[in-house]
Amino acid sequence: MPDGDHGEILLWLQTACLRRRTGLGLYVNQGLRVGRRRDERARPHACVARRGSFSGQGEWGDPARVLMTVEVTSYDADIDGRDRKERPPAYAEAGVPVHLLVDRDACAVTVFSDPRPDGGGYGDRHTVSFGMRVSLPGPVGIELDTGELTNYVR
Repeated sequence: MPDGDHGEILLWLQTACLRRRTGLGLYVNQGLRVGRRRDERARPHACVARRGSFSGQGEWGDPARVLMTVEVTSYDADIDGRDRKERPPAYAEAGVPVHLLVDRDACAVTVFSDPRPDGGGYGDRHTVSFGMRVSLPGPVGIELDTGELTNYVR
């Protein structure tokens, strides 16, 4: 379950995104249809999209307008399978251009990009330790200073 630090990380990201790119929104827990079947759904911790992208879509939105999905690891036993292994390829197959994993166990941020919609996951993966700067490629196109994230780990 998300804790207070989890929420602070999402607030940090929201502030960073909106400061650099007006017109974007950070949508927390917006459900997405990520597969070809009706039951293939995911609820990322957050997604970045242009404001208004989910208007009128209901609980399970179309990922076509999503610029980036975000997962922040929790301290539960499921994180390795869910956040690190299952979610990135699902978002890539859905065509989400960028996926950001904030890994509190590893004190690192991983940026996945270049989605392979054929089930091949993301073609590019770049990891930096908390405290370093990381570039989020287009269509997000911003740089993040991850120094603040050191405040939100156990």
